[in-house]
Amino acid sequence: MNWTELDVWEYIKREKLQVPRIYFSHPRTCVRRNGQWLPVTDLSPLKPNDQVKELVVRVRTIGDIISTGMVESRADSVDDIITEIAAARVTERGSRADDKTSEAAMEDRKKAGYF
Repeated sequence: MNWTELDVWEYIKREKLQVPRIYFSHPRTCVRRNGQWLPVTDLSPLKPNDQVKELVVRVRTIGDIISTGMVESRADSVDDIITEIAAARVTERGSRADDKTSEAAMEDRKKAGYF
């Protein structure tokens, strides 16, 4: 079966599974790069023209800290996330910073031994 993001969250709800807090909305200092909100960290130093904001965000997918994009969201429960995903116009893959750099970014990481 090819599960969609919505399928996964409906399964989480049905089975009452615990989910790491990063998937739920929380305040975070973010920087806007390539149309994507990324966390401000020591691993991705600020550039002179970076737009930095304190936002309420969550992640839709988790990768490494420099490639995991965040979406502005108030979804702080599984039900809220299900509602948000059902109305979303951008896929879960659309929130990955890697995919903004090149279509082959994930494959490039595999070749480099990331996975």
